[in-house]
Amino acid sequence: MPSATTDPREEAAMPTRDVVPFTPRSQAPAPRLAHAIIVAALVCYATMTVLNVVRTRPGPGELVLCVALVLALFGTQLAVSSPQARRWPTRRKALVLLLQAVLTFGPLVWFSINWGSMEGPLAASLLLTLPARFAWPSYGLLIAFIPVYNVLAGAPVDLVLYFTIASTLTGLVIYGLTRLTDLVSEVHENREELARMAVQQERLRFARDLHDLLGYSLSAITLKGELIQRLITTRPDKARQETLAVLQVARQALADVRLVSSGYRNMSLVEEAESTGTVLSAADIRAEVEVECGRLHPVVDTVLATALREGVTNILRHSQVRVCTIKAEVEEETVRLGLTNDHPHEQRELASARSGGTGLDNLRCRFAAIGGGLSAGLREDGRFHLEVWAPLRPTGHDENELLVFEPTRPERTAVA
Repeated sequence: MPSATTDPREEAAMPTRDVVPFTPRSQAPAPRLAHAIIVAALVCYATMTVLNVVRTRPGPGELVLCVALVLALFGTQLAVSSPQARRWPTRRKALVLLLQAVLTFGPLVWFSINWGSMEGPLAASLLLTLPARFAWPSYGLLIAFIPVYNVLAGAPVDLVLYFTIASTLTGLVIYGLTRLTDLVSEVHENREELARMAVQQERLRFARDLHDLLGYSLSAITLKGELIQRLITTRPDKARQETLAVLQVARQALADVRLVSSGYRNMSLVEEAESTGTVLSAADIRAEVEVECGRLHPVVDTVLATALREGVTNILRHSQVRVCTIKAEVEEETVRLGLTNDHPHEQRELASARSGGTGLDNLRCRFAAIGGGLSAGLREDGRFHLEVWAPLRPTGHDENELLVFEPTRPERTAVA
């Protein structure tokens, strides 16, 4: 719900962003569901094995033994198919494979060919636990053993083919379902990590924009408030004019906050330069502003305007400054903006400029993202300077967007 103080015309003019729809977690193939599919497949294979033995009319003891062996074998297979099994040490993997081999070949003594295609789960375990250079050859040898054993056991040709194909298919199905479960778990974890990173990036953007936008506005409001306090008794008319200026800056700050919350904002370097002249004049700072950039790409224009705000904000924090020079010009395919003032910053501020304070770090990130850069420090003449530069066509943006934009011939805008 919009704020009661929001101007409907401002909201209508405010550009909208493309909203990425949020997919509920329940719509994604959760690892729990994938693991349940493996359990269901193993239960079906175990039931088929028990039915193969039941059709031979075994005694109660033999049936109980069959069920116990099937439960032990598929319980072992379930452990091997769990995501944690991929992180088992080599010794543990070898012991589990040995146990499964005993549970696979041992029952052949009692059930012979009625044990069916129980080599399939062992074949899947070989693929899941052994290194790739050993897994597939071992899988092939085990599958080749199945027809040889059944022929020697006197099974008819159709059963030999059935057991061979069933074991081959069982191994591949269990292996495929297990790898699919691992993949689903990995995707699920990466999805949550990406969501956390997106939240962190949005928090960083919000904090950075608040710093860059509101630092200037709040400094201007403080400065003009102090000026009004001095003028209110001696020059009330001038104080009323400055009060209107404070209200205008406050409204702009409110609009900036709304733009930050919406995640979209465009700024103009020319407009910011004009506003800078009036703010610096209120602080008794002579501003020499010269902008010769012409029409800039919106992204470059916004980043340069942000840099101008940050530089002026730092100047307003130092009342000793008396003259400030702001110059922006285009050199071939690069636009440069420089701010120079006649009073060097204190040592603490100078160290911050060299090592990167919050504001300068934000600017460096912004210009680096579009292929530009920043430098700040004392010049040889003792004056402090802040210089930023950016390409006319920013990197990291859609080519179609860049094709629409064509720079215009620079027009000079000067404010003194």
